[in-house]
Amino acid sequence: MKTALLIIDIQNDYFEDGTMTLVNAESASKNVQLVLEKFRKEHLPVIHIQHIATKPNATFFLPNTFGVEIHKNVQPLLNEKIIIKHFPNSFRETELLSFLRENQIKDLVICGMMTHMCVDATTRAANDFGLNCTLISDGCATKDLEINSEKVKAIDVQNSFLAALNTTYARVISTKTLLYTQNGFFQ
Repeated sequence: MKTALLIIDIQNDYFEDGTMTLVNAESASKNVQLVLEKFRKEHLPVIHIQHIATKPNATFFLPNTFGVEIHKNVQPLLNEKIIIKHFPNSFRETELLSFLRENQIKDLVICGMMTHMCVDATTRAANDFGLNCTLISDGCATKDLEINSEKVKAIDVQNSFLAALNTTYARVISTKTLLYTQNGFFQ
C-alpha cells in the first residue's frame, strides 16, 4: 500500500506574532520538518493542506496575508501537492479524497495544526473513508481552550484529543518512533 504524508495547516498565523498563536507551534513544525525530510528522501507523496478563510468574520488565515502562507519549516516543493480548504475537515469540499484514490494511497501519516480542530476532523474523516492513519503526536500543536468559564491548558487539550483518536481512528506515535524504530513506517 502507498503511504503519503498529510501536513495540515502549518501556516504563519499559528506561530509567534501570528493572529492565532498556538502552544509549541515551532517545536511541532520542526518535528514535521524531520518527517517531511524522510518522506522526501524515500520519494513518498507529500500533501500540504492550506486553510484560507472565507467567512466574513474570520480573524486568521485571511486571503493574501503573510499569516495564510505555509510556514518556512515545511515549505512545499514544486512536485508536492497543495490542497486549499475552507473548513476544518480537509476532505470537505476539496479534492483530497479523489487525489488519494487516484494515486492509490491507502495509508496516511498525519501531522499539523490545530490538534483539537482540523487535525481531529481530518483524521476522523480519513478513517471513515477507510484509510489507515498514523498521527504524529509531537508533530501537532493546539492552544488553551475554555468551557463553562474554565480554562483548559493546551497540554491537556493535546493529550485528550490524541488519546481519543488513538487506536480507534489512528495509531498515535512520536516523530522518533516513526523515524527510528521498527514500529514506524520506515524500517
